Amino acid sequence: MSPLTPRLLMQRGRPKTDRLGKIRSLDLSGLKLLSEHLDPTLLGRLKHLQELDLSNNQLEALPANLGLPHLRILRCTNNQLGDVTTLSQFPLLEELSLEGNPFLTVSDNLKVAFLLPNLRKVNGKDASSTSSQVENLNRELSNRVTVYWEKFMAALGPEQEAEKVQTDFVNSAIRDVHYGPESLQDFTQWRVRMISEELVASGGTQAQDTNIPGKLPGAAAGRSRTRLAALKRPHDALLSVSPTKRVSAAPFTQVEGGQCAPQLEPLHFLQCHSRNNSPRDLETQLWACAFEPACEEGHSGNTSQTVATCGGEAVCVIDCQTGIVLHKYKSPGEEFFSVAWTTLTVVTQAGHKKQWSVLAAAGLRGLVRLLHVRAGFCCGVIRAHKKAIATLCFSPTHQTHLFTASYDKRIILWDIGVPNRDYEFQASQLLTLDSASTPLRLCPVASCPDTYLLAGCEGGCCCWDVRLDQPQKKRACKVEFTFSEGSETAGSRVDGLAFVNEDVVASKGSNPGTICLWSWRQTWAARDGRSVVSVVILARLQWSPTELAYFSLSTCPEQGLVLCGDEEGSVWIYDVQHILKQPQPSPPTSLQAPTQILRWPQPRALGQLVTKTMVNTVVTNAAFTYLTALTDSNIVAIWKRP
Repeated sequence: MSPLTPRLLMQRGRPKTDRLGKIRSLDLSGLKLLSEHLDPTLLGRLKHLQELDLSNNQLEALPANLGLPHLRILRCTNNQLGDVTTLSQFPLLEELSLEGNPFLTVSDNLKVAFLLPNLRKVNGKDASSTSSQVENLNRELSNRVTVYWEKFMAALGPEQEAEKVQTDFVNSAIRDVHYGPESLQDFTQWRVRMISEELVASGGTQAQDTNIPGKLPGAAAGRSRTRLAALKRPHDALLSVSPTKRVSAAPFTQVEGGQCAPQLEPLHFLQCHSRNNSPRDLETQLWACAFEPACEEGHSGNTSQTVATCGGEAVCVIDCQTGIVLHKYKSPGEEFFSVAWTTLTVVTQAGHKKQWSVLAAAGLRGLVRLLHVRAGFCCGVIRAHKKAIATLCFSPTHQTHLFTASYDKRIILWDIGVPNRDYEFQASQLLTLDSASTPLRLCPVASCPDTYLLAGCEGGCCCWDVRLDQPQKKRACKVEFTFSEGSETAGSRVDGLAFVNEDVVASKGSNPGTICLWSWRQTWAARDGRSVVSVVILARLQWSPTELAYFSLSTCPEQGLVLCGDEEGSVWIYDVQHILKQPQPSPPTSLQAPTQILRWPQPRALGQLVTKTMVNTVVTNAAFTYLTALTDSNIVAIWKRP
């Protein structure tokens, strides 16, 4: 039996009345309502209802025929909604609250803006910027579908049946027409289907006139929609590259053997971590970035173009293709030093499985914040250390296991668990690893990540046993590695560390001007029980001679690449596939030159060229289609491989 009755509606309605048709405001929050409890026959009698509160229930969807023609305010916070398309039945809606629905994504926000032309506020915030973004996306998608229609029709034979042609066009357009970030794929495919069907129904004349429902064709005539920069948040400044620099912004050197390095061209330069959103901030240091795992629902292919960046008091999630800042999380007083992604499988109260991309961010305060990026909120905070957290990383084999490394000279392994019924995390501590110096980089051993953890530290490179079936939960370093032949002492800073494949490790800091490639397997096999071991070096890569520290290197294992920034704003790229393919490489006798050096393109900010900066870290996605570099001058630089 439904808990909703005419008597209950009159008790909770305003003004007080004995007739449902006179109720203008109704509070149905906190009644544990399910979707099937919303009876359209009963609620349809509320002919003059203008405000409805359905917060704090268990709704997974809203029925499509509630019959509330005058509804202007709707609150649905803290439910389990997974679809927003039925909101189109409320064309007069002006204010909408959807916070606390963890399965709604940024695509759903755009659908809301498209379906509700009179919407002024969403979750208490002005909706105009989202509407502008939707208009831009809609216009671009309409143009692309129209071009696709013309090509599709030109390729048809005269004998093909019209009905089958129309069905084939819609299906192929959904498959082939793409635009915008992967995180908006649900929205763009939804719109492509609608535009394609309208185009077919009109015989090819409708798509160019497709606008936001209910808005006049000339409503936005006074505002330019031609630049992608218009899609950005108002204070996330897009820096321009001077024309001369754009032409020559991707210099390349010759690879040994006469091959040319891959071309990369500068695409976006963003100031999205500014203090107080000031465009004059060219001082905030940016420290870490990571591409989102490609296994998130909605991704196509096996790579990602969504990158998380951190620095100052902000964490940003950016689409590399368009330069759009998809999400921005701020914590006043914090300074973020590290970010890491994981993908969790979450089961809803109704038993449905959902994939969550969770971003962990940490820094100066010793706190780990767990961000549900698609829903746009922080769903957990771990008080991990009393001192600042230098770096963190997730286990590659256990999606809930997180390593944190702190200036308290400890590394802690956490199980963050999966969210409870209130979508909150309850983390538990599994291991504590003591270090003789501050750990700077963490790296689970690629061939046995559940057994050993490597760390680059202020005092050298160390290894810990992290097996959870061992009784001791507090452990000291098991082995220290040295990088000079014949040396039995450790002590040189290692501020860059990453595996290139399951065996080869790239490390930096032990020798100035050099990146070292060494074999984990050969080094471990020659250990013979010693606690200090010299690594088996496979190659030494020439890098900047600077004496400055904390330039973090990264690798792209799928492409056999090693990458590192420097103090001049350049990005050094090394193709080491030939080393990886050698069965027994001979000891290096000389430094290997970089395959390519990307020189700083000198973008323009506040009318002046930014001629010099330091690139603190650089990463690429798995397919090496996008490269993201972070600087100490509040600039996120994105390159694209054509």
